[in-house]
Order: sequence, then C-alpha cells, then structure tokens
Amino acid sequence: MEREKISQSDPDKRYRRVLSAATLAGDSVKNSAGDDLGKVDHIMIDIPSGRVAYAVLSFGGFLRMGNKLFAVPWDALKVDEDRKCFILDVDKAKLENAPGFDKDNWPDMADQTWGTQIYSFYGRTPYWERPGYEREEPLRSRSATTRP
Repeated sequence: MEREKISQSDPDKRYRRVLSAATLAGDSVKNSAGDDLGKVDHIMIDIPSGRVAYAVLSFGGFLRMGNKLFAVPWDALKVDEDRKCFILDVDKAKLENAPGFDKDNWPDMADQTWGTQIYSFYGRTPYWERPGYEREEPLRSRSATTRP
C-alpha cells in the first residue's frame, strides 16, 4: 500500500520514505491530467496521533493574491517522484467548487464534523474513523475538575 502513494518510472530506484515537511511545502500539485491545481502551503499534523491530517493547498488568484485555501486529506495525495510534485486525482472544476477558506479565516481543523465533510468531498475515510486510531480524551480545564 505504501508504494501506491509514490509514483516513479524507475521501480528499481530507491524512493524517499521520510521527508521534512518544510521540503514539501511549496511543492506543486497536479491532477492526473497534468493540470496545475496549486501548491502545498501547509502540512497539518494531528498532534495526539502523530498523523498528517491535511495538506493545505493554495489555488487560484494572481501572484498568490486572492488565493483560496483548501484542506485536502493527506491520503488523497500521491507523490510523483519523477516530477517532484503531488498528484491529487480531482478535476480542476471540482477543486474550484471544493469547500475552502481564506488565509485570514481558517476553520477549526480539529472539528471532526468539519473534517468529515472534507474527507467525504474527496471520497476518503477520515483517519479518526479507521482501525487503529486511538482518540485521546480532551483535556479538562481546572474549573471543570472536582476538588477534594
């Protein structure tokens, strides 16, 4: 399954399994037809699980002005080692109609209702609904704790 996430023309060439998030930010995103879908601006980590939750793509605008941002499930992306880009298998028109946000108005990415809508849009199962995911109990504030 891991090999399915990486595309390369030379199967004997060793591919990179672990990369710095900083090296991936700024990488272009294309669809399977070769259309430019934007760039990866941010990689969002679910801290309790240690999983990559989303890639935030910027798309549209002129000279990055007026770009719309999109949270895309990490497992919806495939790395193309030959072209050094990500592949997101969606039509450009579908991405234009995807739920998005602007740089000054980010959604609560920890909100599972919002996240379920995003994962559903891209036809993916949320990582928190997959076997092996252990939900961490939310921290309680001091005022909510009982005192002896």
